[in-house]
Amino acid sequence: MSVLVATTMEECRGAIGRLRPGRRVALVPTMGALHEGHLSLVDLARERAEVVTVSVFVNPTQFGPGEDFDRYPRDLERDVRLLAGRGAAIVFAPDTRTMYPEPLLTTVTMRGITDDFEGAHRPGHFDGVLTIVAKLFHVVEPDVAVFGQKDAQQAAAIRRMVADLDFPIEIVVGPTVREPDGLALSSRNAFLSAADRREALALHAALDRADSLARDGVDDADRLLDAMREELSRHPAIAVDYVAIVERDSFRPLRRISGPAVAAVAARVGGTRLIDNVVLEPHER
Repeated sequence: MSVLVATTMEECRGAIGRLRPGRRVALVPTMGALHEGHLSLVDLARERAEVVTVSVFVNPTQFGPGEDFDRYPRDLERDVRLLAGRGAAIVFAPDTRTMYPEPLLTTVTMRGITDDFEGAHRPGHFDGVLTIVAKLFHVVEPDVAVFGQKDAQQAAAIRRMVADLDFPIEIVVGPTVREPDGLALSSRNAFLSAADRREALALHAALDRADSLARDGVDDADRLLDAMREELSRHPAIAVDYVAIVERDSFRPLRRISGPAVAAVAARVGGTRLIDNVVLEPHER
């Protein structure tokens, strides 16, 4: 299947306008360097809409000083080839000047959901994420937008932004896709050495312990956190930023699980920062 590549807002809007009549439009925002996790979101989008647009844009405003913006992997030709194979209709691949022709004086800022965890460790990150997502929503005007569970705090923030600002968009969150050994797929995995990759499996092992305990009826967050920390402590080469048990939508820390919750972890493995999480469901008593 052929796919149209648009590099300007006008091209993207024009292509969507030609395809939209009588059809639902979906948007899958990405930063490129696509893997099966991204492509699974395209599959979800195709289940919910006839016209799937995928944005490929490494957004500078969500990277902080000293982060990996310059070395973030980029391969648009490969991305377009993969997206064509999964049935995307349009790839919106703007450059920085297109998305930010002038220094931004207006941004989307959120309180509460974004205060802690990724927000605390990456100041300004969520302002950049929410602002670029809002801009993409205005360009594409999708009926549905699809995001990944691996970025759980981001997904919670986007759901709330859509509700607070009355975007008429259905938000779908697709499950995390993993390697057979449990490692969550991430574009940043390309930065891991063979030894680092083996160490990185500890993140999934820690989350798996929390999930197993929760399924066995443990609802005390401190017990789950202790189990996660114990697992990670066996790997002194891993520098842990945080482990957390939070309410899924508000991302407030929990003392006890009584509804949908998220166990989350962020850590540096070698020179690469990784995040992962699992959704915990309360045990049926």
